[in-house]
Amino acid sequence: MTTGVTAPRGFRAAGVKAGIKENTLDLALLVADETCAAAGVFTQSRTAAPPVAVAREHLASGQARAVVVNSGCANAATGPEGLADSREMAELTARAVGCEPDAVIVASTGVIGVRLPMDRVRSGIAEAAGQLSRDHGVDAARAIMTTDTRPKEASTEVVVGGATCTVGGMAKGAGMIAPNMATMLAFFTTDATIAPPLLHRALVSAVGESLNRITVDGDTSTNDCALVLASGAAGAPAIESEGSDFDAFCAALTSVARRLAEMLVRDGEGVTRVAEVRVEGAGTGDEADRIARVVAESPLVKTALYGGDPNWGRILAATGRAGVPLDGDRVSIWIGDVWVAENGVAREYEEKDAVAAMEEHPVRIRIRLGEGEGTGWMWTSDLSHRYVDINAHYRT
Repeated sequence: MTTGVTAPRGFRAAGVKAGIKENTLDLALLVADETCAAAGVFTQSRTAAPPVAVAREHLASGQARAVVVNSGCANAATGPEGLADSREMAELTARAVGCEPDAVIVASTGVIGVRLPMDRVRSGIAEAAGQLSRDHGVDAARAIMTTDTRPKEASTEVVVGGATCTVGGMAKGAGMIAPNMATMLAFFTTDATIAPPLLHRALVSAVGESLNRITVDGDTSTNDCALVLASGAAGAPAIESEGSDFDAFCAALTSVARRLAEMLVRDGEGVTRVAEVRVEGAGTGDEADRIARVVAESPLVKTALYGGDPNWGRILAATGRAGVPLDGDRVSIWIGDVWVAENGVAREYEEKDAVAAMEEHPVRIRIRLGEGEGTGWMWTSDLSHRYVDINAHYRT
């Protein structure tokens, strides 16, 4: 059964070994049969890479036909030459699939500060264009990987106007994962028909409830992007305004995005444990999200996760330094079902029960503030020796 970005009708994909990396798939194409509605969200980094600049420019029309992605080289911090390389990738893809260059979205991931080997990119795009197939979605998902250990794909169905539509997606990312508006690289497709402004609104909502709620190491990339293309090939009535069909589509897109987000965290660099951090009783939802993120990104909390140590004092400390007004004497903390702290101090509990809760998948950390009705959550991972090993030798 076809899954991922080619599960919806109207899309073909390919992944090839262009030689950007050694002996592995490293260049992907995703192509719609016709120009279709498209939307994207991108890194908020002030050092955004050239492919991000080109993708933003090309998505201004709300339409696209193809996406070209390379791994192994981020084409970031490469100046005017890197920008020219990204534009050439779009032009090469456009010629290969029969569309205008501004209908091609470009994405890159890998080492920062290195120019793309454009001779290999040129041949890779030509080869990939000749292999486009609805059956090659998994090859595309593999070709966008960097330190990932496995491809990430997901799909689901949704009924729109009485017709069954499909939403699919693929993503990559194992390090530099603390998304700000997007994730490392994520691509969604659907055969529903939806107006570009609503498609963008749906993507922002889905990303906000999935990809923007994960963190592996607290780092945001120069190349983060999440894109969605809608082919309309299902023949369902067009979604042109908010209502039940739009809500159903948003729910489906969010479902796929959440599944991919969880895969990203579980496959994070050196990850041995995953945790869900939930905050209740904050003054506002934004304040709850802020605390959840600070706890989730705390190196001390993450190393305690790695060691299976139910050190709730680290959770309390991170809660208190999040810059959110709160009364520390009203804070309660649970690890799994074990209530370890109440009103800012330790409760009586069995240490063995708390240790057992640290072995759950995921580990569940819940913080209650008693300040209001605001809630928030994040998915995070532990910080292991293996993470340090991978990133100490990323270029060498």
